[in-house]
Parts: sequence; structure tokens; C-alpha cells
Amino acid sequence: MKEKKYAEMIKEFLYLTLADGIIAFAVFFFLQPSHTAISSISGLAIVLTNLIPQPLSVITFVLNTILLVVGFIFCGKEFGGKTVYTSLLLSVYLAIFERLFPDYTSMTGSAELDVVCYILVVSIGLSILFNRNASSGGLDIVAKIINQYLHIEIGRALTIAGFCVAMSTIFFYDTKTVILSLLGTYFNGMILDHFIFDHNIKRRVCIISKKQDLIRDFLVNELHSGATIYEAVGAYKMEKRSELITIVDKGEYQKLMAFLREIDPEAFVTIYTVSDIHYVAKTW
Repeated sequence: MKEKKYAEMIKEFLYLTLADGIIAFAVFFFLQPSHTAISSISGLAIVLTNLIPQPLSVITFVLNTILLVVGFIFCGKEFGGKTVYTSLLLSVYLAIFERLFPDYTSMTGSAELDVVCYILVVSIGLSILFNRNASSGGLDIVAKIINQYLHIEIGRALTIAGFCVAMSTIFFYDTKTVILSLLGTYFNGMILDHFIFDHNIKRRVCIISKKQDLIRDFLVNELHSGATIYEAVGAYKMEKRSELITIVDKGEYQKLMAFLREIDPEAFVTIYTVSDIHYVAKTW
């Protein structure tokens, strides 16, 4: 049992390490050369390098340390514990990149392309962290707090915090950089939502069929999924039928639809998209 637990912990930290590496890569090779400040504390750190004569990795570390305290208070020990690791590791990654590529300028030679590449790459890393109840620190913590207490989607919450950082570029850079920061923040939120919701997407399938017992057996014993059965009355003939409702993920949905086509092609099926599920316990 302990070996299994340790294996899960190692797997978890490997995912976090990989995700942090992806984020650091995006920040150093795409965000920093563009001089934009997009939805990250690293973006704010890039702006602050104009005032503070310290490397990006050091400023990012200090800002993350301050916000980590906030993360512990509002998001719990698990979120904070993981984020301590990823925040420290992010600064280590950036320091390594600074040492290996001291005179790095730009991979694409275009601020616009750097912004696009940053948004695409960083969203992959952030989605991995958020889906494991972690964060790379900084504005991710702020976004998680907004999501948890105001029930605003992660991408939108990150956009709100990110716009404040993006506006800070107005004091140090030209109009083009400010606009790129604002647009990049907006599209980064949209793409991050896409990555996260695609990961969590489920379908609510409602089935009226004469083969209900077979379908229920398939759901319970083959897909290991639950279901609810309601009594439905047809408005035309006032006939009573049973409606079976279940919620399945993408893989289960495909198996279920293939099974329905095989045993009852005439089954009446309606499908709804479900982006999130919550179990609310009540004490009476």
C-alpha cells in the first residue's frame, strides 16, 4: 500500500516538474524577448527589471514568495505545498536558462510571434498544474482564489489579474508592447479555458429505450458508471416510459453510443455537455 502511495507521489511530482519546465521555457524563450507582461508574475517581473537591477529569476522568486503566503491562507495546504515546489523550481529553471543563454534575444525575431508562441506553450503547462490542484505561483494563485471563492472560470480569473499586470507596461514600453500585452492576456485566458475544459468535459446522456435493463447492466458492470432512472410520460399517447440518465467522460460516451447502436438503434437519446460536477453534502 505504501509503495503504491509513494509511486503516486513520484508520478505527481514528475508531472509538476514537467509542467514547470514547460512554463519556464515559455517565459524565458518567448515572453521575456517580447518585453510583454501576459497573465503571469513573470510578466510583472519583466516589467520590474526596468526598475530593479536584478535577474528575472530573482525578482520572480521574491514575488512568488510573497504570494505563496496568500496561497497557503486561502487555498489550503495541498495547493500551497505543491505551489511552493513549483514556484521554487520555476525560479531555478529560469536561473539555469539565464546561465546557459546569457545573451539570448529571440527565437522568432518577432514580438508578435513570440507572444503567440508563449500563449500556446504556457497554456499547456498551466493546464497540467491547475488540473492537479497546483500552480506555478504568482498570478496563478490569484486566479485560483478568484475561481474558488467567486466561481469564475480559471481562464477568466487569470485574465482579470493579468490585465492589471499588462497595464503596467504602459509606464516602460511603447504602445505596441502595451497592446500586445493586453491582447496576449485576453487570448491566453481563452486558450487556457480550452485546455482545462477539454480535460474535464463530460456528457449527460438521457436514454429512453425498450432495452433499459441491458443498458443499465452495461453502464454498471462494463463502464462502472452510475445512472438514475426517472419515470417519463409521453405527451402524445400519455404512455409511461422510464428514462435512464448517466454522466460519462469522452471514452465512456463513445463506448455507450456504440453499445446503443448495436442493441437498440431506435433508442431515443439526448446528450448535454457538462463542464463540471460537484457533490454537495448536506446535514439535516
